Amino acid sequence: MRRVLDATAFFVDMPLEGELFTSPRVVDELADARSRCRLEALSAAGLRVVSPGQDSIRRVAQVSATSGDAGVLSPADREILALALELSAEVVSDDFAVQNVAHHFGIPASPLQQRRAKKRVWRFRCPGCGRYSDGPEECPVCGAIPKRTIK
Repeated sequence: MRRVLDATAFFVDMPLEGELFTSPRVVDELADARSRCRLEALSAAGLRVVSPGQDSIRRVAQVSATSGDAGVLSPADREILALALELSAEVVSDDFAVQNVAHHFGIPASPLQQRRAKKRVWRFRCPGCGRYSDGPEECPVCGAIPKRTIK
């Protein structure tokens, strides 16, 4: 089984099996000695660091905008989702937004230490006037920034 690893996989000491992949941005996030050692150990066991193509990153941007997760995904999150899409691989992440976008793509997602996220579509509600919108843009009525709520 192919698996694309988020940074979480490098912070916990849990066995991982299968063909393992991650992205360069995830590697850049690994700043402490323990996660760097885990990276080296997994690399010695066959972990590959691969950059996804721009088409896949664009698809992730589109689907995450539709699901309402675009504003909370980091560039590293977008890369691992795009890579999982290209490789038809499972995403290993504790990040609920990553898992949610993976669900919208039909990509299997597995958490390491957290509960499994449910598939959701978010909407945005203005805390000032209560108006609902499809995105986190400034409210056209009162100018407040909407907050995410479950649709």
